[in-house]
Amino acid sequence: MQNAPVSSLVGEEYEVEVGPVAHGGHCIARTEAGRVLFVRHALPGERVVARVTEGEETSRFLRADAVTVLEASKDRVEAPCPFAGPGKCGGCDWQHAKPGAQRRLKGEVIAEQLQRLAGLTPEEAGWDGTVMPAEGDKLPAGEVPQWRTRVQYAVDAEGHAGLRKHRSHDVEVIDHCMIAAEGVSELGIEKRTWEGMASVEAIAASGSGDRQVILTPKPGARLPLVELDKPVSVLRVDEHDGGVHRVHGRPFVRERADDRTYRVGNGGFWQVHPKAAQTLVLAVMQGLLPRKGDTALDLYCGVGLFAGAIADRVGDEGAVLGIESGKRAVEDARHNLQDYDRVRIEQGKVETVLPRTRITEVDLIVLDPPRAGAGKQTVKHLAGLGARRIAYVACDPAALARDIAYFKEGGYRVRTLRAFDLFPMTHHVECVAILEPVK
Repeated sequence: MQNAPVSSLVGEEYEVEVGPVAHGGHCIARTEAGRVLFVRHALPGERVVARVTEGEETSRFLRADAVTVLEASKDRVEAPCPFAGPGKCGGCDWQHAKPGAQRRLKGEVIAEQLQRLAGLTPEEAGWDGTVMPAEGDKLPAGEVPQWRTRVQYAVDAEGHAGLRKHRSHDVEVIDHCMIAAEGVSELGIEKRTWEGMASVEAIAASGSGDRQVILTPKPGARLPLVELDKPVSVLRVDEHDGGVHRVHGRPFVRERADDRTYRVGNGGFWQVHPKAAQTLVLAVMQGLLPRKGDTALDLYCGVGLFAGAIADRVGDEGAVLGIESGKRAVEDARHNLQDYDRVRIEQGKVETVLPRTRITEVDLIVLDPPRAGAGKQTVKHLAGLGARRIAYVACDPAALARDIAYFKEGGYRVRTLRAFDLFPMTHHVECVAILEPVK
């Protein structure tokens, strides 16, 4: 006997009362029949018509867009960007919310994740509940900070540059991205066509005038002659090994933080907001309070941002070990920190390299793991090293809360937590948690 075909609910519309914000840039609502909707382009307390974008009769929940606002929140504004809204660009989640409301919503998400996954109230996490804007980002409603120093443009079949629609490979062709930093916008990526390219990434270093474009060709396509509105280095992604190779210009950009210059090669990781690296270094150093002679670990160390800051503060008697999986990032970190005999950088995954070091104790630890977090085994290992302070830098509040729970099992508590709005208009938020052993 054949199973009956599952009925798609895409396109169905429901009039709903919008409930609380949820992790991921949407709010929760329920239909009259009790079915859960994750609704984008809505705000808590609103009454909207929600059109289903994903889901079937058997789905545990449905995804939907608020296509008509029947009763608006006082926090709602007209989205400044013409490419924001239902069915359009998926890059920004909160263009329709006042800047202060965006930060408040992010704070509610952090609080909910801490409570649900770590069993902590904001007070127990040493957090005052606020999400701080970056310097210069506190703008009136309707104005958008130009903060994104790296933009990955998708290219459609005709060669036009744009951005992906939400949870889709479809391209929303644009003529300007409002959150792109001035250095990216002035390259004029959107003004020309990119035949044969799958994507074009534009990078405008905030620590120098360096500009870079990284081209990813479609299989078998030839690279175009790149003529943009400003001088720029060009790199390409190899279709066979995924490596990034120089076409012309420098293979790196130069960034600045904590009075040091850092080389970041081949499109490697650096914080996207121009104020982010400095903001996070200060938060981490203020939390760790390094002393002369301390030993420290910098895990998932990238090009050595935190390792360099710690090395400056622990002096010649101290020692810092950085661990990073990316080969090019390790080369850059070793170059960036070559003046320090007290710094060593190892390449490999943290969970593999750290046990091999046979380190049994350390004074300080900073970890800035990828979005998935560090995980139970790594946290268990770190909790056994007896560090006086641990700084955990997190771009995902759910992963942070899960790992805080593991640290709690290992005898550590959160001393302070700070949250920074380093991704305005999106649902992303950066946190720095300082942990210490339970006395």
